[in-house]
Amino acid sequence: MKSIPQALPLIEAITPQAGDAITGDYISLKNAHRAFVLVHVAQGNAATMAISIQQATDVAGTGTKVITVVVPIWANEDCAASDTLVRQTDAVNFTTSAAVKHKLIVFQIDPETLDMANGFDCITVITGTSNAANITSAVYLLEPRYAQTTPPSAILD
Repeated sequence: MKSIPQALPLIEAITPQAGDAITGDYISLKNAHRAFVLVHVAQGNAATMAISIQQATDVAGTGTKVITVVVPIWANEDCAASDTLVRQTDAVNFTTSAAVKHKLIVFQIDPETLDMANGFDCITVITGTSNAANITSAVYLLEPRYAQTTPPSAILD
């Protein structure tokens, strides 16, 4: 049985931040079979928040553009009431409800859905402007393409 760091390495995407539009760190999916983007929103104000995934050609964010292939999304928009992630309609983005709750949103990214023909193999998570009382953080969980004790770094090209 592998541990989470071996089976699904965790990479910080967004440190906890308030309200403004946020662009997370870019990561490479070259060595990933699949990636999950886990966004946590501690919503202190009744303002919705748009969350999207963008792709780039390197971890510096070169040529950033929105993903165009819909991806699976799950959400729990009231973590105090339930621990169930509910499957949402596949999409390229997600907008939270305005309810003042703690929320978890998960995007599943298959690297083959990126514009690999044009060199896009990196992603980032982006949030739209919200209210300063809404605190957001995010992590990437990578499912490595090959089992390794120490998976290769995703923050390097």
